[in-house]
Amino acid sequence: MPELPEVETVKRTLEQLVTGKTIEEVVVSWPRMVKRPDDAGAFADMLKGETFQSIGRRGKFLLFHLDTWTLVSHLRMEGRYGLFQTDEEVDKHTHVRFRFKDGEELRYRDVRKFGTMHLFERGEELQNLPLSHLGVEPFTDAFTPVHLREKLLRTTRFIKSALLDQTVLAGLGNIYVDEALFLAGIHPERKANTITEEEAVKLHGAIYKTLKEAVEQGGSSIKSYVNGQGEMGMFQQSLFVYGKTGQTCKKCGAEVERSVVGGRGTHTCPVCQPS
Repeated sequence: MPELPEVETVKRTLEQLVTGKTIEEVVVSWPRMVKRPDDAGAFADMLKGETFQSIGRRGKFLLFHLDTWTLVSHLRMEGRYGLFQTDEEVDKHTHVRFRFKDGEELRYRDVRKFGTMHLFERGEELQNLPLSHLGVEPFTDAFTPVHLREKLLRTTRFIKSALLDQTVLAGLGNIYVDEALFLAGIHPERKANTITEEEAVKLHGAIYKTLKEAVEQGGSSIKSYVNGQGEMGMFQQSLFVYGKTGQTCKKCGAEVERSVVGGRGTHTCPVCQPS
């Protein structure tokens, strides 16, 4: 599933591709993808004549700000956007098409059909689900070591499970939690409420550093992720533990181990992250 760096990269690409374009028609071939309104036909009608003003992001969600509406889009496992000429052949996995007056169209492709779209009047999207429950953004002033520790002290869950909780911190997923915990020297099965002030400072810095570098490198193309122009991310070349099972740790030379924590595949260095 695309995490904050991948969604941020898609957002930046789409800003270049569709800002200023006016929708002539919306074609929805998989109506269940549209969650609000609950009628795909009404969804299409509401967007006719609207112009993309800007693209935003909240956690793992894309926010398309139009004249009247904000479209909240979640890519889930394999959703992706791309800009095409209207007369180009349509892939069978393309489920929503935003046709523009200039002869181009933005297509949403999703092999698993897990992606979702919600339409809100502009300004109302943050007060309603699926965005209203999200925690702070890692790149904002609200994200501090003190705030992070306060959140973690409230739960006895494993720290990895707590960090994957989008109400604790928005945007983190499996890849970057594993990487941040490695950089902070914290075992993923530590109870979240045992984190000290010093460890919270290290973890805060590790989360920020990991996400910042991943954004700068366009995200991680572990499976099928590409940005809106079909380009792969490059951060996977900088990963320390994620997907490195059986390989030697870049810091100490120990063998990276894989386990399952909270139902998620987890990668750890037993020396750098003692239990």
